[in-house]
This record gives sequence, structure tokens and C-alpha cells, in this order.
Amino acid sequence: MKKLFLLIGVIAAMTSCSTLKVGYDYDSQADFTKYKTYAFSEEALQLPVDQLNRDRILRAVETELAAKGFTKSDTPDVLIDLQLKAKQETEATATNMGGGMYGGRYGFAGGYGGTTQITYNDYTVGSLFINMVDSASEKIVWQGRGSKTIDEDASASQRDTNITAAVKKIFTQYPPKKF
Repeated sequence: MKKLFLLIGVIAAMTSCSTLKVGYDYDSQADFTKYKTYAFSEEALQLPVDQLNRDRILRAVETELAAKGFTKSDTPDVLIDLQLKAKQETEATATNMGGGMYGGRYGFAGGYGGTTQITYNDYTVGSLFINMVDSASEKIVWQGRGSKTIDEDASASQRDTNITAAVKKIFTQYPPKKF
């Protein structure tokens, strides 16, 4: 019985840890080979998070853009716009405690006792959207997004690691596969 409760605990711990979910969308008519320079939009520079995390996000995006061959420019081919969204969610887990079956003359019969314990876990899912906006047409030509449960107790170095890894994974989808 002890092993059963331990297994349930391990499964609950594994499922409560979320992985980064990424996706992307793009304008199939856009010529991604012509985009070589970028600048951040004013909205991206004023991203509504604390300064430390804003700087982490901007640095991570700059690193990935440089890895894709982009350079920063005052006359960019694309503007990089960033958006953040947070959503509060609750997860409920039910655990049966005690109870069981007893053997009768002709096999198993009814159960006895036992309770069900329900635990609630409140958490925040954060989403980062990275939009590439064609400077000439002022239309979004590519959007990458990532969503993950936010670890509000993460250390400064863990926040650096998490943000860098998230932005890197989002940019694995750029340029679109047709290019």
C-alpha cells in the first residue's frame, strides 16, 4: 500500500511539471530571405514586466536573432514586437485513502470505509509571443509563441536559464520550413 501512495506521488509530481509548448504562424507570401536587420518596437521595450525579466527577454531575443544572421539597425527590415500573457489555472487531484474489498464465501464482496482527499494547486501559465513585423507593410510576417507554467520561486540564474531556453526553442521555428 505504501508503494502505491509513493507511485501516485511521483506521477503527480511529474504531471505537475510542465514543459514549454511552442508554436508558430507565418505569412506564406512573405519573402523571409530579405529580412536581415531588426529593431525592437517601442511596446517591446516597455514590456509590462519588471526590468530584470524584460532585460532577460530582450537579451535572449537579441542572441537568437544574431544566431539567425540578423543585425540591429535604425532602419530595420523587421520590427520585433513582444507580448506577454499570464493565465491563472487550478489543478485538482483526488486521492482515495483507505477502504478496500473483503473476501466472501463466493468471491469478493462490497467495500468498506475510506475517504477521498482532494488537493488544489493554483499556478500561472505564462505565454511569450514574438512577432516579426515587416517594416514596409507594417504587417506581422511571423509569430512564435511559447507557454509554460511559471516558477515564481526560481532563482535569478534559473530565470536566466528558463528565459534563454524558451526563446531559443521558440526561434527553432524560424525561418519557416519552406525557406
